[in-house]
Amino acid sequence: MPGKIDQRLAELKITLPEAGNPVFNYVPFVTVGNLVFMSGQLPRADGKLAYAGKLGRDLSVEQGKAAARICAINLLSQLKVACGGDLDRVVRCVRLTGFVNSDPEFAEQPQVINGASDFMTEVFGDKGKHARTAISAGGLPAKAAVEVEAVFEISV
Repeated sequence: MPGKIDQRLAELKITLPEAGNPVFNYVPFVTVGNLVFMSGQLPRADGKLAYAGKLGRDLSVEQGKAAARICAINLLSQLKVACGGDLDRVVRCVRLTGFVNSDPEFAEQPQVINGASDFMTEVFGDKGKHARTAISAGGLPAKAAVEVEAVFEISV
């Protein structure tokens, strides 16, 4: 029987992709006690980078928000693995850090990362509210538009 969070994802018409394996020398997450530290996720969908380029030059804020939402979906895929397949173990989303591949004059990083923040509260309700930082980056891996990392508290 699916848990509450899986049911919520179904209501939102979201199917989590299979959690990908890192291509470099790191792990997708590290669990320390009841905290899960998640490696940054890019906006990959259907095996491809969905959004590449710089915000403020190549992409709009709305496109950046969509990219951040995909990053958040990918975070949940990895988190589900960290939770042994049971997202109902999530106590709360503690922190998100969003990196926005930005043109030097672009200053709307917080609005872009709202795509990830909004998604966490859509899925987890009040448990999805978190501390956050939105940072401009001169470049990201594969020229990705956005990268988002997270810390979650889970029940052990």
